[in-house]
Amino acid sequence: MTTSSIVSPHSLTQAWPALLGLSAVFLFEMLDNSILTVALPTIGRDLQASTTALQWVTGAYAVVFGALMLALGAVADRVGRRRVMLLGLALLAAASLATAFVTTAEQLVAVRVLTGVAAAMTTPGAMALAFRLFDDDTLRMRAITLISTVGLVGLAIGPTLGGFVVEVAPWQVLLLVNVPIALLAIAGVRFGIAADRPEDLHRDPVDVAGGVLGTAAIACALVAPTLFVGDGAGTWLPRATAAVAAAGCVAFVVRERTARFPLISSQLVAHPLVASGLAFKAASGLAIAGLGYLVTLQLQLDWGWPPALAAIGMLPQVAVLIAGSFVVNPFVRRVGPERAAWLSASAVVLGLAVYAVLGRFGYPWVAAALALVAAGLRVVGVVAAVNVLRGLPENRTTIGTALVDTSSEVTSGVGIAVSGTILAAMFSGTITAAHWTVAQTTQFREAVTAAGLVLTAIAAALVAFGIARN
Repeated sequence: MTTSSIVSPHSLTQAWPALLGLSAVFLFEMLDNSILTVALPTIGRDLQASTTALQWVTGAYAVVFGALMLALGAVADRVGRRRVMLLGLALLAAASLATAFVTTAEQLVAVRVLTGVAAAMTTPGAMALAFRLFDDDTLRMRAITLISTVGLVGLAIGPTLGGFVVEVAPWQVLLLVNVPIALLAIAGVRFGIAADRPEDLHRDPVDVAGGVLGTAAIACALVAPTLFVGDGAGTWLPRATAAVAAAGCVAFVVRERTARFPLISSQLVAHPLVASGLAFKAASGLAIAGLGYLVTLQLQLDWGWPPALAAIGMLPQVAVLIAGSFVVNPFVRRVGPERAAWLSASAVVLGLAVYAVLGRFGYPWVAAALALVAAGLRVVGVVAAVNVLRGLPENRTTIGTALVDTSSEVTSGVGIAVSGTILAAMFSGTITAAHWTVAQTTQFREAVTAAGLVLTAIAAALVAFGIARN
């Protein structure tokens, strides 16, 4: 059977080759950085890398991935989602294979940049292809839930698996594992998904100026949080980077409003399903990143938990993310996709509020906050994306998915930047010092409460906007 003869499947079983391939794409996305982070000390010793170089080993991937999604999503809608997906997977396999020949930190960063390009080519397209694979919204929801569950399993097992591999094998194996994952994805997409039909593609010219402005703004927005945390909020470079990000964002909006053929038209973004879905997804990205950052510092620096115990302390979040896969579809069927979106987004805000108000009084409150945010994220991560795609024309689905992922990536950076800036402003001295004074402990706890309240307010504003537009 040729790919051109494939018709829309009527069950997940009929679509198993495609779902296998698309699940492999999401597995790569979630597994890649999480499995590598645990090996950074080993990589540093092996390549004699500086702290800054090690930071860019993971940071380069995240920045390139987040910055290029919109532009490459627009390209995929024009030249073919399946075609761009297959090219991205081929690049992923080649870049991962190149890891075997890496001898310096700079070479490894270059490999990570190429991997980020491959991720930007494949990840938005995976969601778009999964959505377009079925005609029925229920099957679409079930398919995206299945694919995202595979990715979350990868996220959960990544650090543990990475630690085990580094104990018994060279660290390069952690990136070489992407080669068989990419080959599996290529096979699934090649034989399970029909080639794009010319009439389904977007025909307007690519807005190059808009793509450059959007890419630059997003890149600066993603770099700024690292600079705020690493250099401190009082230095000029983080502030300048944040200012460039803000100016680039304004310039991008102006360009898209005035361009004859915008990268993403304001009319499409203003569609109720699109606007609300992006707002809900942005709120969840802000919450999961900001809460994770604050809880990690609290457990280790304030409460003195060792890293291994702190990792166990984050398990409520991981457990709910995975277990929640079994309730997403029944919940959505019961309340409907629009109501499911705002209810789950509200759970994210409630989790942040619980942490901000009660988190300092003991771990049970922290665990409750982690579980609430994870429960909300598990539902909204699927429903918001599907709602956005439902609100877009069929020839704009890839950039729609890119918008969803970009909104989450950018607000994740905002969550860390806000938390880090408040901590830097309210805590005197070195936060990583072995022993704090009583005054420093008080400052830290007050800063965590303040950061939690600010994150809650921002997330609540985003959710309120989404509900108003829903």
